[in-house]
Amino acid sequence: MNDARKRRFCAVLVWRFDRFARSTKHLVTALEEFRHLGIDFISFQENIDTTSAMGKAMFTIVSAIAELEADIIRERVIAGIANARAKGIRLGRPSPEVDRDEIWRLRESGMTIRAIADMMNLKRSLVHKTLLNYSPILPEISRGETAEMAVQ
Repeated sequence: MNDARKRRFCAVLVWRFDRFARSTKHLVTALEEFRHLGIDFISFQENIDTTSAMGKAMFTIVSAIAELEADIIRERVIAGIANARAKGIRLGRPSPEVDRDEIWRLRESGMTIRAIADMMNLKRSLVHKTLLNYSPILPEISRGETAEMAVQ
């Protein structure tokens, strides 16, 4: 857009308009600025040329439909994830197996989290999370519950 404002080109040619803008609002705003700057906007795949009034109208309609399609897909994905969670399916990458007692022992001996992570070939965040959520003194606690929460 900075180059457009500097008038470094006279037309924008895109393969598909949805590759240019993710929402109709963004697309219409950009098209309005291009029109104001005298820059043509052409979408190859949709065969729409905004240099004509009919092309501008078609472009707005097609972009609104594309945004609707993206919103429907997003809603379906969110519903699918909620459904999977309701069924107890654990999402995401499985956590690596760690020896929590060993991590605890190394930390108690004075090693830094970084040193423990390097020695055990783990990420520092996993070592830190393990130390926060696990104590060999307390009974086993559920995932996400901190030792302080388990004591209460």
